[in-house]
Amino acid sequence: MLQYLDKPEPEKEDNSDVLAACRQKIADQEQRIAYLERIAEVSRFLSSTLQLDDLLKNIVQVATELTQTEACSILLYDKATNELKFMPATISTSAEKLMDVVVPLDNSIAGWVFRKARPILIRDAKTDPRWNSRVDDTSKFDTRSILGVPLKMKNQVIGVIELLNKKGDGDFGQDDIKIATTLAAHIAVAIENAKLWEDLHHAYDELAELDRLKSEFVSIASHELRTPLAVILGYASFLRDQVTTAEGTGQLDVVLSSAMKLRGLIDDMVNLRHIHNDDVQLDLTVFSMKALVTDVMEEFEKLVKVKQLKVKLQMIQGDDPINIEGDYQKLYLVVANLLSNAIKFTAEKGVILVELSRQGQKIYFRIADTGIGIAEEHFSKIFEDFYQVEPSLTRRYEGLGLGLPIVKGMVDIHHGHIKVESVVGKGSRFTVMLPIAPDL
Repeated sequence: MLQYLDKPEPEKEDNSDVLAACRQKIADQEQRIAYLERIAEVSRFLSSTLQLDDLLKNIVQVATELTQTEACSILLYDKATNELKFMPATISTSAEKLMDVVVPLDNSIAGWVFRKARPILIRDAKTDPRWNSRVDDTSKFDTRSILGVPLKMKNQVIGVIELLNKKGDGDFGQDDIKIATTLAAHIAVAIENAKLWEDLHHAYDELAELDRLKSEFVSIASHELRTPLAVILGYASFLRDQVTTAEGTGQLDVVLSSAMKLRGLIDDMVNLRHIHNDDVQLDLTVFSMKALVTDVMEEFEKLVKVKQLKVKLQMIQGDDPINIEGDYQKLYLVVANLLSNAIKFTAEKGVILVELSRQGQKIYFRIADTGIGIAEEHFSKIFEDFYQVEPSLTRRYEGLGLGLPIVKGMVDIHHGHIKVESVVGKGSRFTVMLPIAPDL
């Protein structure tokens, strides 16, 4: 007779330790992901704002959350007093009272972190010989444990971040030091960015003030010079009419010529000031650009002859006047300044080309010369106020460097454009493009 025996059941394997380890590993990974997300949030905030106080408040809030601490303090080094001072972003009870508290570099925990440039972890602050009770006395905050980390920028310590009182029964550990060190790097970058922004803003303020003073000086100087200059011109003209000798007439011509040149410089300064102040008033009329160019050519005829220059004039043949709606005097300045420059920078017996044409709804005025030319790196600068291609102390050509800025300003307010083409030693060509008069 067969006897059936029950097979013994296999013993159940105890996996509780493995599961617990897996759960702990998952929890650690989740905690690390949360930490990285918070750090990424700080990085995004850092790149999106220059408001230092808001940024530091965000960082110290993250610091207290990630390290599970009650408070966070940020102290910056003050070179003037050789002490550490609390930043307004400090989080603690009655934090505003700490703004007047300074922390010495000697005999203080924060001072030790600053001088040694390395973190410190103190589990019982009051027993430490470097403990300074003045901060707690002022803020009415009870400090028990401290984690201090230096703030470094370009290998230079600029301050200290302190995390205070670990919550619960735990103590500060290496993870807390890593978190604090990472956030300290963000704080240092934020402070450096804020300093650079402040310096830039201060520089802009100084430039604005200098520009205001320059405009005020030009206004006062031009006004004060006009009256005595008018007297000089009046008496010189009167004397020239009275003098009968050739020698006396020639000398008075020199006086009149110099006075007229000075008046031209004053007019340039006034025109430039008006352009920059956006208060240019246009006296709009419809007139012939052909007639305007002809008038300018006649004005400079003597100078052209003195330098024995050859001027080639190319304008549309026939009855087309090439009408434009604009301010005659201001566009006269454009043509006159460009022609004056061409004459000035072209050697004797050189060639100047003056061209006027129209293409579609645009008028093109060009002046080309065989003068000294302009290097390409100066193209964008020659339209700046007072800019001179040659060094001011050694330059061969007279002028304040206002002609081309005025030309550009006058062209711009007429909704036109100007461009330059030039080769050093071979000459330059300036092209002015202006809209034609409507319906003409």
